[in-house]
Amino acid sequence: MRRREDQGRHHHPRQRQGKTQEGKIIAVGPGARDESGKLVPLDLKVGDNILFGKWSGSEVKIDGDDLLIMKESDVLGVVA
Repeated sequence: MRRREDQGRHHHPRQRQGKTQEGKIIAVGPGARDESGKLVPLDLKVGDNILFGKWSGSEVKIDGDDLLIMKESDVLGVVA
């Protein structure tokens, strides 16, 4: 997930209502496994704009970009 960008510069996601932040999905995996081992596909897709909690995910830096890796369950909603 990529944090919001402004004219090529990275900055922290916008805060809304306290600890809620906004970002854009840039990659997704195949899904998660349920208790029986069956693959459950994700509802999110590349390009979705999402809301998530301030402390959601793990921050990583890849090729100079600040990114977040998070579970689908950390997403509070998709912004249309």
